[in-house]
Amino acid sequence: MTTLRQALYGAALLGALGLLLWGTYQQSQAASARAERDAQLIDQLKQRSARQAASIVRLGGELAAQRLAQQSMQTAQADVRQQHAASQIQKQETRRNDPSFDSWGRQPLPAAARRLHERPALTGASGYRDWLSRRNALQPAASGAAAQR
Repeated sequence: MTTLRQALYGAALLGALGLLLWGTYQQSQAASARAERDAQLIDQLKQRSARQAASIVRLGGELAAQRLAQQSMQTAQADVRQQHAASQIQKQETRRNDPSFDSWGRQPLPAAARRLHERPALTGASGYRDWLSRRNALQPAASGAAAQR
């Protein structure tokens, strides 16, 4: 029985060794699958990072362009304000030095101009349309035969 026992121990040892090798093989397969998945994830993250970096660069350029445009608008606004101030000063000088201009500015507006400034409180588009149709409606033109005589 010793030989039988040794054979069984040998078979058990070979079975254990086979299980150990099979377990090691499975672990290496799982590790290589994880490494492959991790490499794909790293590639995806690198691509995402590159896209984000390109977006950051593009947005930085747009921001610089907007700042430049804003600066030019502020410069233009300052120029317009300066021109307006100079115009106001010129008008004051003209009023001070030209009495006819001053008296002309104090005259009331003509009746036609005053009517242009009159506007009732309108509520909605239909009220505006009604107001327009009532104001100085044009009369239809005379027929062609009557107009030629």
